[in-house]
Amino acid sequence: MALTQDEIQNLNRQFKGIPPEEIISWAIKHGKKSVVTTNFRPYEVAILHAVTEVNKDIPVIWCDTGYNTPQTYKHAEELIARLGLNIKLYVPKQTTAHRDAVMGIPQIDDPRHELFTEQVKLEPFRRAMDEHKPDVWFTNLRKGQTALRDSLDVLSMSKDGVLKVSPFYHWSDVQLDAYLKEHGLPNEHKYFDPTKVLANRECGLHT
Repeated sequence: MALTQDEIQNLNRQFKGIPPEEIISWAIKHGKKSVVTTNFRPYEVAILHAVTEVNKDIPVIWCDTGYNTPQTYKHAEELIARLGLNIKLYVPKQTTAHRDAVMGIPQIDDPRHELFTEQVKLEPFRRAMDEHKPDVWFTNLRKGQTALRDSLDVLSMSKDGVLKVSPFYHWSDVQLDAYLKEHGLPNEHKYFDPTKVLANRECGLHT
């Protein structure tokens, strides 16, 4: 979707306080091909529910690092079945067992950490986006998560020219808890991202 920065800023002013479903409907209507990405981390169910309420057939790209907790995998299977998600699964080209044997999970200051992140997250994500070629990308980015995300908004443009749409950008955990309760949706907090040492660190997808 071709939008100038001025147009994005104007739309962001309009979208502040607008219900997520209205933002989602606008983006799907004006875009050519939409996808939603997920890693089934805490509160991801909100964006998955909201988007599929508008378009139940939207591709849901799941880049599984292979290091999720058992709780996350069970949560994912529950949501896939319950919401009827059109899951498009992408995994690293190397098995977790292979990588554990030759590399393990490098610490952030280990020179191999960059290669590790490339293998388990960045390459599968690029492969997914190359195959689907969306112009609209729904995410559950929210203000207050990281310094970078604080500089974004409901609408932002990715470095590859894809319009990122984050309908819950201005929502707090308390508001999301209320949304989940209203719709009877489960949440899961036992989540592990092997590419991050700190919770407020970017993994590379949004930089």
